[in-house]
Amino acid sequence: MTRNVRLRSLFVAAALAAGGCERGDEVAPGTRVVVLGFDGMDYALTGRLLEEGKLPHLARLAAAGGFQPLATSVPPQSPVAWSDFITGLDAGGHGIFDFVHRDPATMFPYLSTTRTEPPSRVLRLGNWRLPLSGGRVTLLRYGTPFWQALEERGVPAWIMRMPANFPPSGKASRELSGMGTPDILGTYGTFSFYTTSREPPPSDFATQFHSAPLEDGVFRGKLRGPPDPFRGDGVELTADFTVYVDRERPVTKIVLGETEALLMEGEWSDWLPVTFELSFPLQKLSAAVRFHLIQALPQLELYATPVNLDPLRPPMPISTPSRFAGELAGATGRFYTQGMPEDTKALTAGVFDRDDFLTQAAITAAENRRQLHFLLSRFRRGLLFYYFGHIDQVSHMFWAPRDPGHPAHDPVADARYVAVVENLYIQADSIVGEVLARLGGDATVMVMSDHGFTSWKRAFNLNTFLARRGYLAVDGARSDSAAAYFPGVDWSRTQAYGLGLNGLYLNLRGRERFGSVPPDQRRLIAGELSAALLRVTDPATGAPVVARVYHRDQAYRDTGQLETGPDLIVGYAAGYRTSNESAVGQVTAELITDNLSAWSGDHAMAHDAVPGILLSSKPLRHPVTSLRDLAAAVLAEFGIQGFPAGRR
Repeated sequence: MTRNVRLRSLFVAAALAAGGCERGDEVAPGTRVVVLGFDGMDYALTGRLLEEGKLPHLARLAAAGGFQPLATSVPPQSPVAWSDFITGLDAGGHGIFDFVHRDPATMFPYLSTTRTEPPSRVLRLGNWRLPLSGGRVTLLRYGTPFWQALEERGVPAWIMRMPANFPPSGKASRELSGMGTPDILGTYGTFSFYTTSREPPPSDFATQFHSAPLEDGVFRGKLRGPPDPFRGDGVELTADFTVYVDRERPVTKIVLGETEALLMEGEWSDWLPVTFELSFPLQKLSAAVRFHLIQALPQLELYATPVNLDPLRPPMPISTPSRFAGELAGATGRFYTQGMPEDTKALTAGVFDRDDFLTQAAITAAENRRQLHFLLSRFRRGLLFYYFGHIDQVSHMFWAPRDPGHPAHDPVADARYVAVVENLYIQADSIVGEVLARLGGDATVMVMSDHGFTSWKRAFNLNTFLARRGYLAVDGARSDSAAAYFPGVDWSRTQAYGLGLNGLYLNLRGRERFGSVPPDQRRLIAGELSAALLRVTDPATGAPVVARVYHRDQAYRDTGQLETGPDLIVGYAAGYRTSNESAVGQVTAELITDNLSAWSGDHAMAHDAVPGILLSSKPLRHPVTSLRDLAAAVLAEFGIQGFPAGRR
């Protein structure tokens, strides 16, 4: 998602507080399986690069064990897809349908994979809050993670950066959480921009913009933390830093606590420790940040990463065992703990230029590579899974340069960036080569992705469509409401609404807070909406906008968590996606618009338009056609059958 649902101080409050397979399988001792997960690696593009001879190590796998498309999830969003892989269930069973869900009792969105609960007992003394019990961060993904079957049989599993696994399941020998792990604010990534100019950047991101004058060559700034959990007035924690600007050379010295960093223009600092002092005696919150000096003179422009949880002293669980994140950081250096570290928002906001973004993405990739090398040096048996996310995030931002038909394509400005995405595939191939060289021939190596990629050329506002058809009622007098979600919606007259990238919900009586649709009308209205969406064509091209509409009762074979998700899932045609405004419930004047944003590629479409990939170093024992089959195939390499054990 391009917008965050902020969890505020609950993460800090929680941090400060203290089914399986069939039994009897014979596991071969010493078996080694390595699975490399490259988020967003596209089947068609991979195939073309294989044919052109640009991926020699992947070609070696294809020759030895095969290369095939891997059917992705419905909808093909990363937290949904990776949950399919983890559990062997579809969204109806594991309960992850999108990046965001809604609470039908309040109609307010929340992050789909994690719930944070404050302490249940708090002593209130005036403006003070003293927790008497522990808070809790809960993973909302249902189902049994496939690696639990290995551990139950004495086979160690190392699960590194698996998406939709925060907090870690605790069912593996070693885990490091990935996508879904928040920054210190409880968001998916909130950066800060500091400047001596009073003019904000062109994009509205006021919560991250900090302007102050330079006084005698000194800039004084603050890093924002969450609200102090010991106070009831919502006062945020802050950490002061100072920037000393050389008046003659484009160089600065940043002083943060007891740490200093000397930066020239264009340079990045290392990770610097951040300490937020809490109001309760001797209580501190540990974090880490990196700075990027965009410009020193004539105006200071300084970027700060989202303030990350410090892996050396994480204030909430990010690894199994809890000390493992610190051990990894001690061996390879501090790293991004934030789940999606490539800062697409900084590029979209105009704080980064494209070279800044690529440099930052390369930093994240280098951290991953160092960690993988360290783990391989200690890997002796069992399963090692390692996730790489930068292909997905960079593809989102650099698809237009490689697509002359994209409305944002600029043949002059894009010329330098045409091969950016392809070069990432080549880098991934080199990683595969390093793994193969390190392991030798007795290990099974699998390379997979959760979904593919394509251009996002045109944006469709699902809520505008619903409003024009009379299914969503917007009160004109309240349509300019400052509410972030569903501004001006009159729920008493609303029958359906869109939320997230693919979800379409009915405003069902007895389920939604202000439900208006009788339950016996649910199928009728869902059928009307499905037929109407499939008839929508783009007036600019005449092409269909929607390729498939999935009815949840038909799309999902697993049913235990169906009520969490939408009634219909809109599968857009390749080239189309829901608009950012529609994803948060907003209605706009235009139904379909050119996508001119920096975010030019996507995969939140019909699932068969964006398959992932699967390659292996040898023929697999268990057939695989989709992500839901892959966990069973991994276990079959160890001689374990029957995953998942049960469905509902």
